[in-house]
Amino acid sequence: MILSFEPLRFIHRLSFPGIVASLLLGLSGTGVHAASAVITGDGGWLFPAWESLSKVDNPGTTRNIALVEQLQRQLARQHIGLIVLVVPMKAPFYAGRLPADQPLSAAVMQRYDHLQGDLTQAGLTTLNIKPILQRTEQGRQTAFYRADYHWTAWSAENTADATAQLISERYRLSGETGGGAVLGQWFDRRAFGDLASNFLPAIKRKVIGRDIYTVRHQAEQDLLIDDAPTPVRVIGNSFVQPYLGFTQKLSNALDRPVALTWNPGDVGPWATLLQYLESPEFAQHKPQVIVWQFNEGQFHLGPDATANWNAKGVTPLSQWHRRIDKALQ
Repeated sequence: MILSFEPLRFIHRLSFPGIVASLLLGLSGTGVHAASAVITGDGGWLFPAWESLSKVDNPGTTRNIALVEQLQRQLARQHIGLIVLVVPMKAPFYAGRLPADQPLSAAVMQRYDHLQGDLTQAGLTTLNIKPILQRTEQGRQTAFYRADYHWTAWSAENTADATAQLISERYRLSGETGGGAVLGQWFDRRAFGDLASNFLPAIKRKVIGRDIYTVRHQAEQDLLIDDAPTPVRVIGNSFVQPYLGFTQKLSNALDRPVALTWNPGDVGPWATLLQYLESPEFAQHKPQVIVWQFNEGQFHLGPDATANWNAKGVTPLSQWHRRIDKALQ
């Protein structure tokens, strides 16, 4: 079949809005409570309050770039390419919609561009997603959902197209073409965004109102599990979950099967990567390319960020290195 979604237990979360409750970052250790977890801007635009609008953790970012760079070298010895995708933070993209008492600092406004430069300088293959989102913003097409944490399906698909082009330029994928995902038809569905439904009281949620989610119907074959090896594996969080279509569009654009390993945001990117690298599937069928997705607002958080990832998502640095070394022996 076309796509292999791993882990299997997350297949039931394709329905919306059932996906949203567990997809947000864990807030219990952040000092952010439900009552203050959302910033309400102009026009009912909502922003997550757990992503700082003023502070930038440059030492954390530098450390994590070094971890990713080391991983890239280890994967290269296994003849596996690595592409790092960092999704821009919502607030800087819609800075004009923030309330006057919640301004963005210059450091936060400039962080994404600096991060892209630092990743490139470190020799990592990355994709600058910000101009892709800027081109996505046309008429009713928005880059992010108004009252939701996530980017729109349009953003996911446009980024997937650019990722496919980058992969095609850098790598010669094995196997024959013709195994790409079949994309379903677009349809609209009205629902409360996750920031509204999970963090606002009923009265405020009613004032904010529902958003229109324009997404694709899931092709029936795309919901099945296939154990066949695939040349590209996507690792990430709910931004690349099947409902928003990133992996399906990437597969369609490459015209090859693409597999996916994703977890809710509170698991974190580090534990999700380890989950895949330590799996029998990776040991038996190594991909040619891994696409590893992060979020800008959490990129500074390493494997050992105990206050941000859930218990299963936290890995002490010494253990991280040992487990990566063992998986990539």
